[in-house]
Amino acid sequence: MRRRIHLVRHGDVTYFDEAGQPLNPRTVPLTEHGRRQVAALARWLAPVTFDRAVCSGLPRTRETAEILIEGRGLPLAEDPGFLEIRGGRLRDLPAERVGALLANAYRDAGDPDACFLGGESFATFTERVWTAFSALLADPGWTSLLLVAHDAVNRAILCRALGCGLPGMAALEQDLAGLSIIDADTRETGEPRLIVRAINVTAYDPIKETIRETSMETVALRYRPALK
Repeated sequence: MRRRIHLVRHGDVTYFDEAGQPLNPRTVPLTEHGRRQVAALARWLAPVTFDRAVCSGLPRTRETAEILIEGRGLPLAEDPGFLEIRGGRLRDLPAERVGALLANAYRDAGDPDACFLGGESFATFTERVWTAFSALLADPGWTSLLLVAHDAVNRAILCRALGCGLPGMAALEQDLAGLSIIDADTRETGEPRLIVRAINVTAYDPIKETIRETSMETVALRYRPALK
């Protein structure tokens, strides 16, 4: 039996205050713009029947998922295995390079010892995410799954599905409220097989006309006031 995973990144948030100082990324909610982004996706997904909904548990993924399943009477589960990759403290990075490091945070993901902004290693992170994702695949209790997670989390899942490994993380951009679709079935050996149907589709701008910067470039631009 072939099953379908609707993999969604949360909508827009702001990680910095008006002075450009970092906020706690574990508590930031969606912005009004982010809620509009997700509402556009909800309209696209209205005909889809979900029988399982999962998020990472952080407010931005929980709020995104709640908008997408509103009125469906579907419970929302939380799995910390899908929490975003942990960065180090920005104040520990060279002040003159913070902008460049943020904008290029995934560039060296394929290096064996690479870490995300001085924090969690990409290798450890991807194993955490794949363990959680494998547990979902092993659960026979769903056929149509909504999984709302984060930029790096979704990149890691897509890299594994595509077989491109960690070096692919830098190329698999995940826009805010972006939707990817992955089908899953089982090989004759009993191993899961993943078929990628769509990657990073944005309902609010399907042809990406207004989306020019990468997500991490946008984060870097919003942080710039703190460097002045």
